[in-house]
Amino acid sequence: MSEEEIRQEFEAINRARRDPAAFGVLYEKYFDRIFNFIYTQTDSEELTADLCSQTFLIALGNVNKFEFRGVPVSAWLYKIASNEVNKHYRKIKSRKVYSLEEVRIRELFGREEEDYSEEVLTKLLELMKDLPADMLEVLQLRFFEDKDFKEIAFILDITESGAKMRTYRALDRLRKSFKVKIRYDGKE
Repeated sequence: MSEEEIRQEFEAINRARRDPAAFGVLYEKYFDRIFNFIYTQTDSEELTADLCSQTFLIALGNVNKFEFRGVPVSAWLYKIASNEVNKHYRKIKSRKVYSLEEVRIRELFGREEEDYSEEVLTKLLELMKDLPADMLEVLQLRFFEDKDFKEIAFILDITESGAKMRTYRALDRLRKSFKVKIRYDGKE
């Protein structure tokens, strides 16, 4: 995201501070992305709709507290969504569910579709499900949501170097278990 786009979003936040209806621009822009982010962690449309609504209500309710920290407004929304999902799973005392798309898995490994058999994809999905939730979340943000390390750090409330370390540890763990080369390239 360009600095100009980030500035425009910050201006939208400022307008929403005076007129809550102005928040609709950000809602329209990010609803689908936030919904999909939550859905991959719940695999339930009804629960996702509830958590997504809660995310935007919290954001709107806290628009006056928003502080610009050099990351897009979307990072703030992802952070709220992540917190809401985590709060839900703590409340029900259950582990997050990750619903991963085959296409996105292929992107993670940087290979063409014809290189994968159903058996290989099944094994990969099983290995990913065995990863701790914090590793899955960082992989989801980095590769499926295309977030840079600065945004990931903000969303997860960790340092940028911590975001990098967690990402590379997760990829190393998968690579060692799976015995194939995983891409390390991507947006920095």
